[in-house]
Amino acid sequence: MALAKITSVTGRAVNVPGNDIDTDRIIPARFMKCVVFDGLGEFLFNDVRRNLDGTEKPHPLNEARFKKATILLSGANFGCGSSREHAPQAIAKYGLKAIIAENFAEIFFGNSTTLGIPCVTAAREDIAKIAAAVEADPKTDVTIDLVELEARFAGQSVKIAQRESARDALVNGRWDAIGELIDGKADVLKTAATLPYLAA
Repeated sequence: MALAKITSVTGRAVNVPGNDIDTDRIIPARFMKCVVFDGLGEFLFNDVRRNLDGTEKPHPLNEARFKKATILLSGANFGCGSSREHAPQAIAKYGLKAIIAENFAEIFFGNSTTLGIPCVTAAREDIAKIAAAVEADPKTDVTIDLVELEARFAGQSVKIAQRESARDALVNGRWDAIGELIDGKADVLKTAATLPYLAA
């Protein structure tokens, strides 16, 4: 299974402002009892989106105008806290395909990359420009260009950054280590045949 080369992501955006948004806020621990990750998207940001009786709180993801968003905007240290893989999985299952933030927690960043979710950074004032354009017109398309390292929106563009190892993996379709291993099965078996301790 050849992995997709992710050179850019285009879609509508939603701004979920704030710094230090941790993985427990992204997906509360009580929803992590699942055997597979399907269905986690329903509980993305659950405790800040819903009251205990299930009624909705004011939150950008609850607004009808942002329901089709596929790019998330946020602040500094996004994805901090525990290392739960369920957090980027919930983001993916919800339908978000990329994140622009000031910076990311290390493990969250790595887990997102292996799911093919580009996490790119931008200056606070530039994220504010994107957020303002989206607030003015939620149908605004935002393009995250991993080749040119820029985000384009509403006739404007801002610089973005991404760790080179992650950018290289996404752009060249090498973002899933297990997928790479499956793709290289023939080479793995060929090498294994030459190893004396596997020839028993």
